[in-house]
Amino acid sequence: MEFLTNEKLTIVGAAGMIGSNMAQTAMMMKLTPNICLYDPFAPALEGVAEELYHCGFEGVNLTYTSDIKEALTGASYIVSSGGAARKAGMTREDLLKGNAEIAAQFGKDVRQYCPNVKHIVVIFNPADITGLITLLYSGLKPSQVSTLAALDSTRLQNELVKYFHIPASDIQNCRTYGGHGEQMAVFASTTKIKGEPLTDFIGTTRLPLTEWEALKVRVIQGGKHIIDLRGRSSFQSPAYLSIEMIAAAMGGQPFRWPAGTYVSNGKFDHIMMAMETSITKDGVTYKEVAGTPAEQEELEKSYEHLCKLRDEVIEMGIIPAIKDWHALNPNID
Repeated sequence: MEFLTNEKLTIVGAAGMIGSNMAQTAMMMKLTPNICLYDPFAPALEGVAEELYHCGFEGVNLTYTSDIKEALTGASYIVSSGGAARKAGMTREDLLKGNAEIAAQFGKDVRQYCPNVKHIVVIFNPADITGLITLLYSGLKPSQVSTLAALDSTRLQNELVKYFHIPASDIQNCRTYGGHGEQMAVFASTTKIKGEPLTDFIGTTRLPLTEWEALKVRVIQGGKHIIDLRGRSSFQSPAYLSIEMIAAAMGGQPFRWPAGTYVSNGKFDHIMMAMETSITKDGVTYKEVAGTPAEQEELEKSYEHLCKLRDEVIEMGIIPAIKDWHALNPNID
């Protein structure tokens, strides 16, 4: 049985719905035969492992542990969903303090137990901030840490599928940028419907402006809608997309959607946010986002919102002031 790599993949938060789905997806995609599941909740973790054993996957050395040192030692790749889940009535930002503290400890554990890790995908919310905190405390390079932002772009695609009653294959390059939260920037200028720019549809009888604005709201509140319908936050979609991200970092198929990455380019500084990205064995890189003036304004507002969240975490004392970041992590300018 051929695998993408033989190196160790550790899934943090594996007793949860996202983590357990990530483990199953990684095995189904044949990423590596060397998978370790970690969660501090030992009985639930054992239950997940037992059920995965019952799947009968061949050639996989699946281990599990509630010892973070054991879980991270020797890991080349990590995907972490190890934060508190979003509940009904909560925004992603409501999770800030508790999950920021979890991210700080996670970063310290990475630095201590697996400083040679190649890539980490952080997906617990607010992912832009938890990913930034992980990067700072892990001591890793910015190219080695990415965050899940693709859900917003896939939700845009899904809303267009439903509105136009066409298959997803007829829709290309759906993109949202900035924060993975209520202040995301939803772009139309990147998207094409059967080869025709989406901007040619907006404001016409095919997609009146009021319908487009309502569609954007549905995209932004896509996670809330799942909670309203199911009584719990999304787990299948973030699990699948995060494993696609780590597969790309292992040298697999290119990741098709924007990812969250560390940005400091003079326009957007000292922040983790969704950009137009590429994930390869060399890590995550990004290029400048181009859009209409209105889209650029939305992106700037999203950045400003992320800066406020970052500054809240600084005020809490969870991360130091920006001027001290380089001392904490020399890979951060």
